[in-house]
Amino acid sequence: MPVQNVLYAQSGGVTATINASACGVIETARRNRERIGRVYAARNGILGALHEDLIDTSAETANTIRALLHTPGGAFGSCRYDLPALPQGRAHFERLTAVFRAHNIGYFFYNGGNGSAETAHQVATILPRLGWPVKSIAVPKTIDNDILRSDSSPGFGSAAKYVATSMHEAMTDLASMANSSTKVFVMEVMGRYTGWIAAACGLARPAGKDGPLLLLVPEIHFDRKRFLAAVKYRIERHGWCAIAVAEGVKLRDGRRLTQAGGDGIPGHEQLGGVAPIIAAMLRSALNVKVHWSVLDYVQRSARHLASATDVEQAYAVGKAAVEYALAGRSNVMPVIRRRSDKPYRWHIEPASLAAIMNREKRLPRSFLSADGWRLTARARSYFGPLIDGEAWPPFAGGLPVHAQLKLQSVPRKLKSAFRSAD
Repeated sequence: MPVQNVLYAQSGGVTATINASACGVIETARRNRERIGRVYAARNGILGALHEDLIDTSAETANTIRALLHTPGGAFGSCRYDLPALPQGRAHFERLTAVFRAHNIGYFFYNGGNGSAETAHQVATILPRLGWPVKSIAVPKTIDNDILRSDSSPGFGSAAKYVATSMHEAMTDLASMANSSTKVFVMEVMGRYTGWIAAACGLARPAGKDGPLLLLVPEIHFDRKRFLAAVKYRIERHGWCAIAVAEGVKLRDGRRLTQAGGDGIPGHEQLGGVAPIIAAMLRSALNVKVHWSVLDYVQRSARHLASATDVEQAYAVGKAAVEYALAGRSNVMPVIRRRSDKPYRWHIEPASLAAIMNREKRLPRSFLSADGWRLTARARSYFGPLIDGEAWPPFAGGLPVHAQLKLQSVPRKLKSAFRSAD
């Protein structure tokens, strides 16, 4: 078979381990020089491919590529951009075809979540119809843990480890001050549509009925009266209460709490910001001192506390993606299948992108207690292996060391710049 080049790109919100998948792709491609020529990366995801803004990873040393294993963020830049469907998006796919042909790209690896899976599917199915056969594989990544057909999503284990650790430590602080100061701590985590991350915070406290930690997830409707009663009860019983809340927690009518302002009052929706709403609600109703925190980017970039399991799996899916493409597969995603909890065993297998793209895996109701406030034993068995093990980055001067890439641009070959028709 003719030697062709690879194009790798990152998409969507980044994670602490997305670059471990990049490492898996690049190192595996380099080990297959008889089939693969150069390994390019698109700067800022699919937008880099459209604008012929490519990076030549051959300029990076083996040690630099290996350092991606302990580097957070998106080493090659990411984007949030969906390719328009045909026929409106024809100009986009004609442009991608021209770029792929100009740079002899026969393998495309798109590292992202559910929406990115659709982009990989479009490339796999549309570019061949336009005259350029390409093996297109989606490489899974998301801290949301909502990729269907996969037991877990690379990036989630590290985020879960970080939020559970953060809550665990914050609760020791809260307990020590509750007698004369703060009674409630509210920690907001990501999770616009699913409560996987918020649920992982439940690992911060041993299982037990009526514990001082409450979990609020989008899968269970928020009931103000019931919530206030639960917090009041825990303050009376324990002296304090901690709350983990997903940013997308909803009322029964389907609106997010951020849309309703906490009391059913119509308002302007914001990205995140549910923690201060909860805090204000508690201050007003219970007359207690409340502290709140929004973890935001830190929960997805905390590579210093990454899960060893997560790093291993993130690398494994990148490696598998290249192996699948070389075996002739396209339009698939390497997903993680769990074989057992104790001992934890897993393997990688291909899943069709059509069954994954633009769909979400919800947090099972069986993972939460009947009242919805805490984790069940089943949930703890699921989450436990995903946060297990430490994969410390190297440190220098007291701070973690990250990969320093040259990001050498590939000379453009097309005369015209991309112009979208829409």
